[in-house]
Amino acid sequence: MRLKAASTHRSVSDLVNEAVRLSLAEDQEDLSAFAARMAEPTMTYEALLDDLKAHGKI
Repeated sequence: MRLKAASTHRSVSDLVNEAVRLSLAEDQEDLSAFAARMAEPTMTYEALLDDLKAHGKI
């Protein structure tokens, strides 16, 4: 981490903060996708397999 900080002329703290920010942004995207799909009907595993087979996916 120190080598990357030195080669990019940034502090270790800046690199850690950026990594944490990116991780939190990914989590926010996941939570948004989950919230958007919450109203979708559930499907059994068997029904999913049947649907994938019917559409030539497997």
